[in-house]
Amino acid sequence: MGNTVTCCVSPDASPKLSRARGGGAAPGPDRWADAYQAAAAAGGGGSGSAEAESGDSDPGGGGGPHLQHISDREFPDDLALESNPSDHPRASTIFLSKSQTDVREKRKSNHINHVSPGQLTKKYSSCSTIFIDDSTVSQPNLRSTIKCVTLAIFYHIKNRDSDRSLDIFDEKSHPLTREEVPDDYYKHDPDHKHIYRFVRTLFSAAQLTAECAIVTLVYLERLLTYAEIDICPSNWKRIVLGAILLASKVWDDQAVWNVDYCQILKDITVEDMNEMERHFLELLQFNINVPASVYAKYYFDLRSLADDNNLSFLLEPLSKERAQKLEAISRLCEDKYKDLSKAAMRRSFSADNLVGIRRSNAILS
Repeated sequence: MGNTVTCCVSPDASPKLSRARGGGAAPGPDRWADAYQAAAAAGGGGSGSAEAESGDSDPGGGGGPHLQHISDREFPDDLALESNPSDHPRASTIFLSKSQTDVREKRKSNHINHVSPGQLTKKYSSCSTIFIDDSTVSQPNLRSTIKCVTLAIFYHIKNRDSDRSLDIFDEKSHPLTREEVPDDYYKHDPDHKHIYRFVRTLFSAAQLTAECAIVTLVYLERLLTYAEIDICPSNWKRIVLGAILLASKVWDDQAVWNVDYCQILKDITVEDMNEMERHFLELLQFNINVPASVYAKYYFDLRSLADDNNLSFLLEPLSKERAQKLEAISRLCEDKYKDLSKAAMRRSFSADNLVGIRRSNAILS
């Protein structure tokens, strides 16, 4: 962020990119969250540590500044929590609703023109072979997840409501490369492959995970909702970069520092990265919390998006070893909920005894 509560202005490379050479331990998600909360308590965009130190005293007598936890903050009245998909698990994701228009038109066109789906490339299970993919909500497939996230960004740009933007994200005002930005740069929508190559390059160079890609999409939709802007040809690269930068710091135990992104994008400066991160956080109102329910909703909506656009996940035949592992995990969950249901039927059962419920051990070897 470029202020005294972060280390993004360090001239050294981060442990994330230097860990193969024996780099030290990187700050974990808790440290980044504490730093962002300290900045929020200090008044937002990096006005210095003096304001943070002069905050209200702890009512418990601790003497230190009182920092409200990010999950305890009250949302502004003009932000309806129920309708914000990045905050509420029951609200429909924006990218999925924006993609449905194209999906319906494609299906209608195929029906009217009697277009054959062609040769089926999807593998289907049979009595002798069961095909499954290696992507789960807890361990998503990296390549497939990036493809789905970039497809969601593509639909955001293509079906945007208008071209509302901010100067900090404008590529003409803050170019990412030394190449001259064309005068009509705001007129041409990027295709899916272009967006995918940009995101894949960042994830590959920074060694980011698939989970980070999902959190990136959550932050992106949260920014568009909170700041009331649109992602369009003139700002999509910097918005995506800012979301990736923030998601990698919050999610990854060994986060990539801003100076390392300057090594990936050779022509961008650390000062520009710091300023963009600071504005991104301010526009998010320092709300970097992603509940598990929201994360799961985005994962399954991305899978629905992939299915609607024929983006198949890699399928492999179910092996005997993996079947045994899945069966063991299923037995574990089945026994757990069986015991919980028995406990719930006993009206006089004390909640204190729930700690001692027997659970079967899953043998995965």
